[in-house]
Amino acid sequence: MTIPIKNKVFDKIQEANSLTDSELFKSLAKDGIIITEDKFNKLLLDLEILGLINVSWITKEARRIEVVTTKVEVDEIDEQNKEIMEKDYEASFPGLEK
Repeated sequence: MTIPIKNKVFDKIQEANSLTDSELFKSLAKDGIIITEDKFNKLLLDLEILGLINVSWITKEARRIEVVTTKVEVDEIDEQNKEIMEKDYEASFPGLEK
């Protein structure tokens, strides 16, 4: 089974975390992935719509491509509730106290 080009492009962006469109295009060509500029732009647009990357213009001719990172917030109240529920569950078995 072959890996879709979209996945290969996203993997390249993840490896670098941030690069320009020309660097990405050259890197793909070096790996033997030759695609047209139209298809390249479509792939970048698709990945940006999916929320995986962010593309911004740095000059008239160059774009910066970055991986979107999401910070996972930990809700302290949920964590406390989860711990209490686990303790209550363990306490519900008589004779297994530690």
